[in-house]
Amino acid sequence: MEETKKFRLGMVVLTRAVHDRVADDKEFAKFVTESLGRHTRGDWGDLCQEDKQMNDHAITDGSRILSAYRHKDETRIWIISECDRSVTTILYPDEY
Repeated sequence: MEETKKFRLGMVVLTRAVHDRVADDKEFAKFVTESLGRHTRGDWGDLCQEDKQMNDHAITDGSRILSAYRHKDETRIWIISECDRSVTTILYPDEY
């Protein structure tokens, strides 16, 4: 049984750099899609326990939610859902 989404994403956007790699690399595109699914299910990826707890609280108190995931080639992405849940952005950490 598939877990349900814990919050809405709003419009999902990718930075230009992430978009370009997704367009050229099907394996990376799959990683990004799977990471987005993990984000919506409350699997926050490569965060410390304190940040994971902050995200758990953010689901109910309306704060920003940030997840971090690492691809097998060590490329990292962040996924950020804004406070009002109108937009979720997928980016590289150095683009923040």
